[in-house]
Amino acid sequence: MASKVELVVEVKSPAEKLWTALRDSTELFPKIFPEQYKSIETVEGDGKSVGTVRLLKYAEGVPLVTFAKEKVEVADDEKKVVSYSVVDGELVSFYTNFRVTLQVTPITKDGADAGAVVNWTMNFDKASEQVPDPDVIKETADKTFHDLDEYLLKN
Repeated sequence: MASKVELVVEVKSPAEKLWTALRDSTELFPKIFPEQYKSIETVEGDGKSVGTVRLLKYAEGVPLVTFAKEKVEVADDEKKVVSYSVVDGELVSFYTNFRVTLQVTPITKDGADAGAVVNWTMNFDKASEQVPDPDVIKETADKTFHDLDEYLLKN
């Protein structure tokens, strides 16, 4: 049974700066979120375009997962939207389908950049009824967007 979880996060960072940071997450996230990511590496493709496969190794203490492989399904820099499916790792034993889509939309006030809105959607199918909803993933995404915003405002 298909399920969907949505998250909307408003940040102070300009949309372009946030989008660039998200697109550079392979290098950036292990540096600024070492408590979450041990490493992220591109194993297929150029790291950003459709078909790219990345291997995410999670830090010790991250619940449920030690690693995940994700495949980029959509990458549109003009519309600031990216979508990826998890194709390997612990999550595939819990969810037969697991796809995340995020879009960054600029906020303007009086013609000036006034931050951005991140629309994050997680679509998944549970492998069984015993599998819990992936609430911890939504909570982690929410924290990541806020922490990334804080980092970008300082750097």
